[in-house]
Amino acid sequence: MSALERLTAALADRYTIERELGQGGMATVYLAHDVKHDRKVAIKVLRPELAVVIGAERFLREIKTIATLQHPHILGLIDSGEVNGTAYYVMPFVEGESLRDRLQRDKQLPISDAVRLATEVAAALDYAHRHGVIHRDIKPENILLHDGSALVADFGIALAVSSAGGGSRMTETGMSLGTPHYMSPEQAMGEREITARSDVYALGAMTYEMLIGDPPFTGSTAQAIVAKVMTSEPAGLIAQRKSIPAAVEDAVLTALEKLPADRFASAKEFADALTGSTPTTRHGARGGLRTRSGRAGVSARLFTVVAALGAIAVVVAALGWFRSRPPLPVSRQHVALWRVPMEQFVSPGIARHATQAAIAPDGSSIVFTDSASGGAQLFRKLRNERQPVPIAGTEGGVSPFFSPDGAWIGYLTIDGKLKKVPTGGGGSITLAASDPIQSTATWLEDGTILFVDGAAAVSRVAATGGTSSVVFSYGAGQRQTVGLLTPLPESRGFLFTTCPGNCAITSSIWVFDFAADSARQLMANAAGAWYAPAGHLLYTDRNGGLFAAAFDLDRLALTSGAVPVVDGVVPTAVAVSASGSILYSVDVGGGGAATLAWVARDGSTEPLDSTWRGEFEYPAVSPDGNSVAVSVRDGATHLWLRRSDGTRQKLTQAGTVNWRASWTADGQAIAFASNMRGGGSSDDFDLYLLPVGGVASPQLLQHHTFGIWEAELSRDGEWLVLRADEEDGTGIIRARRLRGDTALMPIVVSKFNAAQTALSPDGRWLAYSTNSSGRQEIYVTPFPGAEVNRLVSRDGGTEPRWARNGRELFYKSEGRLMTVAVAPGPALTLGTPRPLFSVAGYRSARNRQQYDVALGGDRFLMITNRTADATGTIVYVENWFTELQAKMKQ
Repeated sequence: MSALERLTAALADRYTIERELGQGGMATVYLAHDVKHDRKVAIKVLRPELAVVIGAERFLREIKTIATLQHPHILGLIDSGEVNGTAYYVMPFVEGESLRDRLQRDKQLPISDAVRLATEVAAALDYAHRHGVIHRDIKPENILLHDGSALVADFGIALAVSSAGGGSRMTETGMSLGTPHYMSPEQAMGEREITARSDVYALGAMTYEMLIGDPPFTGSTAQAIVAKVMTSEPAGLIAQRKSIPAAVEDAVLTALEKLPADRFASAKEFADALTGSTPTTRHGARGGLRTRSGRAGVSARLFTVVAALGAIAVVVAALGWFRSRPPLPVSRQHVALWRVPMEQFVSPGIARHATQAAIAPDGSSIVFTDSASGGAQLFRKLRNERQPVPIAGTEGGVSPFFSPDGAWIGYLTIDGKLKKVPTGGGGSITLAASDPIQSTATWLEDGTILFVDGAAAVSRVAATGGTSSVVFSYGAGQRQTVGLLTPLPESRGFLFTTCPGNCAITSSIWVFDFAADSARQLMANAAGAWYAPAGHLLYTDRNGGLFAAAFDLDRLALTSGAVPVVDGVVPTAVAVSASGSILYSVDVGGGGAATLAWVARDGSTEPLDSTWRGEFEYPAVSPDGNSVAVSVRDGATHLWLRRSDGTRQKLTQAGTVNWRASWTADGQAIAFASNMRGGGSSDDFDLYLLPVGGVASPQLLQHHTFGIWEAELSRDGEWLVLRADEEDGTGIIRARRLRGDTALMPIVVSKFNAAQTALSPDGRWLAYSTNSSGRQEIYVTPFPGAEVNRLVSRDGGTEPRWARNGRELFYKSEGRLMTVAVAPGPALTLGTPRPLFSVAGYRSARNRQQYDVALGGDRFLMITNRTADATGTIVYVENWFTELQAKMKQ
C-alpha cells in the first residue's frame, strides 16, 4: 500500500483525500474534503525522515501554539494529529495562487501591490511576534494570495521543528530551517536565539524581490548565497527601478541590515517606514554615522566569520553600514484635479457634508469625486500618470476613503449607500443601505467601517458587509449634526466633527474612545481633524487655516497648544496619507469664489455683476425686480443689498449669521433670520424686519421656543410663514397673522422634516419640500387651511419657487430645474412637470431656496459654485510630515 493510500485510509472518518498538491522541504501537501464541515482543506504531512528525527508527538505539542493565532492575514490551523508514525496538520484550502506563482508570472510587481502585500505580511508578523511566535521561514512560497490579499502560511512549522529539538539535528535529514535567499545573517550562522528582527529581514528580502524581480542575494549554491548574505550589501533599489519612492528603498535596506540591532525593532515599524508614516531615520539605522560600538551587539561567531572573509569584504560592507541618508525632501506642487469642488463644510444648507478626496496609504494615488455627465463619480489619479481616470461603477460616489492596506476604496453615494470597490478595478459592492447614510465614512484597522446613518448616529459595519450596530449617538432630541469621521491607529477610536444643527453656526472636534466607550470634545470652533503618525492632531479652523497640536495616543488627549502650519486652507478640505502626503485646498479668493448669475429658461447665463464675487447664500429678488438681497459669508454671514444701478449696501452689522431674506410686498423692507441676540445654540435664531431704504435698526418680528430657520411674507401683507426645527430636529411649518390675532398656528406638522416654504403670490397655496415618502419631494397644500397635501414632483424635488404671476411652480429635481404649469381658478390644477435646464454648477440647499425667479419668469437668479480652475487652489505635498515636525519644534 502506498503512502497516499495509507493516509487516505487512516483519515477516512474525517477527511477525504483528493490529490497531492505539492511537496516542500518539510512536508507533502494534499487537497482534502472535510467530511464533517463540508469544506475543502489542505493537509500537510511531515516528511517521515523529519518526523523520525524530532518525534511526531513532540512536534504536535509544539504546533499547538500556532492554533492560538487568529489574524486576517494568517492562515490558521484547523486540526493536527499523528498518522502512520508521522505528524500532520490541517489548514483552510485557499483558492488562488502563492506569491511565488505571481512572481514567476509577473517577475516584478507594481510598487503599490508590493508595498500593500508587504504591509499585510508585516501586520501578520507583528501580531504573531506580540504573541511570542517567530515564523523563521518567510518566503514567497509561504505567502498565499486570496482575493489579492496576503495570507501567511506555515506559520510556526519551523518554530515547532526547532522547539521540538529538530533544529540542531536537521543536517541528519539533508534539510535546513529557513531558505538561503531570505535567511537573516544570524539565522544563516545558526544562532540559537532568533528574534522578530530575523523575520523582518526575511520580509525585507521578499519585498526587495517583489520590487526588483530577484532576491537581494543570489548564487549558484546555497553556500554562495549565504556568503553574500554575510558579507555583501544589497544593490540599491532606485538604481534598478527609478519609480521606487525613496522612503520604500530606505525601509527595505534598513530591514536588510546585517546587525539585528540596526534593523527595525518590529514588523510594524517596518510597515510604517515602508508606507512613509514613520521616517526610517527614527530607528537610527540610516539616520546618522555609526561608530565601532555598533559591533558590540554582534555575536562572537558572526564577527569571527565576517572577519575571516577578508579585509576588503569588511571594508565594502562597512561602507554600506556607515551610509547616512538625509530626510526625504518635501515636494510641493499645485495640481488640477476636480473641476467642481464640494460645497464648503461651513456653508449653510449644503445637501451633504461630504469630502472630496483621499490619498492611498502608500501615496501611490489620489481618489476624488467630481462631476461627470451631470452627476458625481469617483476618479483615480496615479502618482506617475498625468490624467485621472474614472472608476467604473462609482457613479454617484462621494466621500472616498481607502482601506488601511490600500486594496479597497470605500465611498458613499448621493442616494445614501455605503459601498466599496477594489483599488485595482472591479465591481462595486454595497455594504450598507438600510438608512440614508450621511456625511463621510472611515475604515478602521480592525476590518470594520464607521459611517453616519440617517439619524446622525455613528454606526459600524464589517468591511465585508452585514448588520451594522450603533457606536455613538447623541440621542433623540439633541439635534446634532455628526460627520467627517477619521480613524486613529490600531482602532483605538476615531475623530469626528459635530455641529448643533446647522454647521454654518459653529462646530467642534471630538474624539471617541472605544476602550472607554465614550466621546469628549477636543477643540472648539474647528472642523475636520486628522491624526498624523508623528503624534500630532491636525485640524482646520472654521475661518480657514490648518493647525496642529501634540496628541497623546494613549490618553487620546491634546498635550500642547495649537500651531498654525498652513495658512488659508479651506475648512475640512484636507486629505492625509500614512505615507506623509497631504492634499489641501487654499482659499485664494478672486477667481475661485462664487458669482451671482441670471440663467435663462434655455440655460444661457449672464452675470448679475461680474465685479462681485464672494460666498453668496439665498438670493431674494425685490418685488419690482430692481434690487437683490443676498447673504455673503466672510467669517460672519451678513445681508447685502445690490441695486440695479450697481451700488451695494451692507444691511446687517450685528450677529454672526444673518440670512434667508423675504421681501415685504412694497419692497421697502426684508424679513430675515438672525442670531444677533447672542448665543451659540441653534435655538438662538429669531426673525427680524429691516427697512432697506435708510439706516434703521432691525426690529424683532418673531421669537420662538426653537430657532427659526426661514420665513415667507405674503404679498398681501397679512401673513408670516416660518419654519423651525423643533424638539427632535424635525422641521415644522407654522404661520401667524401680522395684524390682529398673531398667535402661531400649525400648518405642516408631522414626524417628517418639512422645509423650503414658498407661498403663492395670491396667498392661497403653500409649496414645500418634505421627506415623508422616503425622499425629498415637493408638495402643495391650501393656505392657511392645509387640509390636503398634493404631490407635485415625481422623481424627487427640492427648492420650490412660484412664478410672480402664480401660473408656474418651479423646483429642482435630479440636477434639473423643473416647471409645472398652474391653471388659474379656485382649484389647484397642475400640469405635467417638464425640465428647463441643468442646474449642475449652481448652488443648491436642503433647507432654503438658493435661487429666485425674475419678475417676468423668464430667468432665474442663481449662485455659481466655486470653481477649481486655474487658480492654483489645490496643493499636493509629499513627505510633508518632515515639514510638520520642523514647524512643531519652532
